[in-house]
Amino acid sequence: MACLKECKEGKLEGDPEEFTLDGSVDWHCCPAIIAKSGTWVAGNIILWNQGLATLAFFGIGVNLVLFLARVMGQDNADAANNVSSWIGTAYLFSLVGAFLSDSYWGRYKTCAIFQTIFVIGLVSLSLLLDLFLIAPKGCGNESIPCGKHSILEMGIFYLSIYLIALGNGGYQPIIATFGADQFDEEHSKEGYSKVAFFSYFNLAFNLGQLFSNTILVYVEDKGKWALGFWVSAGSAFAALILFLVGTPRYRHFKPSGSPLSRICQVLVAALWKWRAEMPSHRGDLYLMDENESSTNGNRKVLKTQGFKFLDKAAFISSRDLEDQELGHYNPWHICPITQVEEVKCVLRLLPIWLCTIMYSMVYAQSASIFVEQGAAMKTRFSHFRIPPASMSSFDIFSVAIFIFLYRRVLNPLTELERMGIGLVTAVMAMVSAGIVECYRLKYAKPGCSLCSGTSSLSILWQIPQYALVGASEVFMYVGQLEFFNAQIPGSLKSFGSALCMASISLGNYLSTLLVSLVMKISTKDHMPGWIPGNLNKGHLDRLYFLLACLTAIDLTIYIACAKWFKSIQHTQEKDEP
Repeated sequence: MACLKECKEGKLEGDPEEFTLDGSVDWHCCPAIIAKSGTWVAGNIILWNQGLATLAFFGIGVNLVLFLARVMGQDNADAANNVSSWIGTAYLFSLVGAFLSDSYWGRYKTCAIFQTIFVIGLVSLSLLLDLFLIAPKGCGNESIPCGKHSILEMGIFYLSIYLIALGNGGYQPIIATFGADQFDEEHSKEGYSKVAFFSYFNLAFNLGQLFSNTILVYVEDKGKWALGFWVSAGSAFAALILFLVGTPRYRHFKPSGSPLSRICQVLVAALWKWRAEMPSHRGDLYLMDENESSTNGNRKVLKTQGFKFLDKAAFISSRDLEDQELGHYNPWHICPITQVEEVKCVLRLLPIWLCTIMYSMVYAQSASIFVEQGAAMKTRFSHFRIPPASMSSFDIFSVAIFIFLYRRVLNPLTELERMGIGLVTAVMAMVSAGIVECYRLKYAKPGCSLCSGTSSLSILWQIPQYALVGASEVFMYVGQLEFFNAQIPGSLKSFGSALCMASISLGNYLSTLLVSLVMKISTKDHMPGWIPGNLNKGHLDRLYFLLACLTAIDLTIYIACAKWFKSIQHTQEKDEP
């Protein structure tokens, strides 16, 4: 981002009412002018970018479990685990994106770079599939599996899909925060728009997913994997171009340093002074300098009483006074009280964050086990076959409905209350899936579990479980994104979004671990296990009921943590601690 000299040196003059109040700048590093930057002009560009990028990602991801089975020759449990690990890794890369964004590159540059990596991965995968993986020609549909692949082909395949994971994961948490940056929360109208943006962002995400889960899934289910993957690559490229076109309109916040180093500085400084006795007044605490901006728009965090041990990091010792005489403070020996409060905010959020990981385990099933379950049900109606992965469209329809209810009807509820509703709905989704599986097994027929017609129970019976997952997604993920954005200080905003993504990542990894443990225990004494190659010989219902019980326990813990939590409080005055 090129900075004009006069802007960089702070010499620009103008009517203060023309500029944003949150400290944002334009692409020349000048104070952002309200009428010429940000707002819904930039916000809508980002929403379209999100929709196209989501279409590209789920054009690969939503049907990946069947791709691994039909093209790569993997069995049910391995395919489900590989999908969960891949999705988990994609969201884990969000921490990388957040670190680079907050520390060095800024949100705009981070988004541009990782979207470029995303496009490269998709093009590489599409070329590999088109040239080598579909062999013999016409394989990859429900009846014709593909042959074995060389080590080189397998290596390029995994390199490509993990480049996709890196690109998408690295930019996903940043684009949400970057979109919110386009609205000045200190401005009355823009503040409301900023809150609404997260709902529309989630809606754009699900609309992109809707196209991939219907049109692309139908194409891929017919064995036309290459065509589906090339459409995904084209969509990602269009998203990147659209994002770059909006460059002159965006508002930016300068990188404020590594959030991890800021947190570590407070912990080290507090440990360094663990024997120090805290003063009874605040005069001996290090306050934020006039020129410091540790939070969004110079908004400092009010001092709180919890985690008092960390307050020692802001205590001005005799050594700190000596450093001051030399012209500087050592940030590893003393930290401003605002920086200390930032760390306290993160520590208060951790119990809530940990409780969201269990929900992500439940959500992970919709992209893996749900699809395998649907493939073993009656999918043909006359001459038309419903692709199993397309059933997630009911998840998206549910999201669209509940987004409206979330904003219009349930607006008085707090974010924590909405997240709690999400956990309750997740329990209901798993119970519903377990009941459907019981009936599927009752009407099961012998045969391949990935072929249509192994049960006379219609795949449409999956609609309730997908709809409940969609409802829970709105309450949990939209509520979580709003909650973290409100409770994380400005200098750690991207870190807060990354925490949301990291909970999804850990949920997918724990799903992989749970499935592996279940299979290890349930296959003893030569038993087929709960998730065998032929689901008609297994007990997938028990896995669903187990997840329902674990989520119910998690809900109980979450309620206790939510009652304990205390919200962040800001002050606008620069001379207040």
